[in-house]
Amino acid sequence: MTTPVNSRRWTNWGRNQESVAEVLAPGSIDEVAAMVSAAAGAGRRIKTVGSGHSFTAIAVADDQRMFVHRLNQLVSVDGPLVTVQAGMQLSTLNAVLARHGLAMPNLGDIDVQTVAGAISTATHGTGIKHATLASCVEAVTLVTAEGKIERYDLGSPEFPAVRAGLGALGVLVEVTLRCVPAFTLLADEKPMALADVLAGIEEWIPANDHVEFYWYPYTDRAQLKVNNRVPAHDRPLSRIRGWLDDEFLSNTVFQGVCTIGQKWPGTVPAMNALAARALSARSYTDRSDRVFCTPRRVRFTEMEYEVPREALPEVIDALPRLIDSLPFKVLFPVEVRFTGPDDVWLSHGYGRESAYIAVHQFLGSPYEPYFKALEALCEPLGGRPHWGKLHYRTAADLRPAYPKFDDFLAVRDRLDPARVFTNEYLDRVLG
Repeated sequence: MTTPVNSRRWTNWGRNQESVAEVLAPGSIDEVAAMVSAAAGAGRRIKTVGSGHSFTAIAVADDQRMFVHRLNQLVSVDGPLVTVQAGMQLSTLNAVLARHGLAMPNLGDIDVQTVAGAISTATHGTGIKHATLASCVEAVTLVTAEGKIERYDLGSPEFPAVRAGLGALGVLVEVTLRCVPAFTLLADEKPMALADVLAGIEEWIPANDHVEFYWYPYTDRAQLKVNNRVPAHDRPLSRIRGWLDDEFLSNTVFQGVCTIGQKWPGTVPAMNALAARALSARSYTDRSDRVFCTPRRVRFTEMEYEVPREALPEVIDALPRLIDSLPFKVLFPVEVRFTGPDDVWLSHGYGRESAYIAVHQFLGSPYEPYFKALEALCEPLGGRPHWGKLHYRTAADLRPAYPKFDDFLAVRDRLDPARVFTNEYLDRVLG
């Protein structure tokens, strides 16, 4: 087959996925509908791409790649209900909401994803009173495989599927989010012994709005991060301290440390121990999204597994032995977060309180034995892999992990019977 003139090579942020495909860049919903209709009529496939922050091949296109970045406008604000075009980045959404005295109730730790990409992969933050970002969705407008523009809301039978549809049900073009009044967070971050974190975590989770921790492999040290709503922004972080912590140490210095550790693996345990001991406590207030989200410039590959919250001690107990058994060194800390249940069919947190364990490796470092070992640990515990993070599961073993798996497939059969929106990843995880 001749490669179309407007084909381009695409690489995701983690640089572990790439493909060459014909590029579509609609500037309106009607253009999306026309492009989808044309593709379906010609027996072609379309894969929509956001910001490329998924590490799986969920956004890899093998025929036509549709970028929705031009669909990035605010549509309406109706009290707490905010409708935006689905190609808007979360960073832009946060700024728009702030101008209207609103905020997302919870966010993950980066804000570069598009709204469509974040909800479609069930992106999440931390906080047992919160669930995935998809749980904040009140309505969506979707272009289906027939090129029809359809709106789904809480009264639609398809709604629990389309809120986190993996890009398998159509092209998201508008999303209505239930937001909250703007709020300030007090961030408390401090280094601790891992044993002390584990001893107190079950008390801290219900007592605080947002709790997470990082464990440094080859050490007994961790960093605890707790965020709580407060009435006033009265403890600002100085610009120098913010730059030093979030840019210089967390990005510039960490990039150098990873580069050294990659070249001389024997130095990694000592450097991790030094980094863990060098951490200093800090406490500050700021606008909620500025506390939730931080810049991540050091590139990596990632796996993240959700397990029932009560299974976390077993995972954490096994991780040091798992990491010690690897034929290479682990350069990144392990991140642990917590969420409450939701009713989104393919949400990792469907129907239960969750603990999330995220493991990373520096760009160019080996990771597969590490990630497969974590999956082997978490899967028997009922673990569910994050749809946008690397994993090795298939439809056969994902079905028992999701009570509504077959209900989702039934919606897919109705909305995309010809599989206009599929790719190899979706064939693997959905069948």
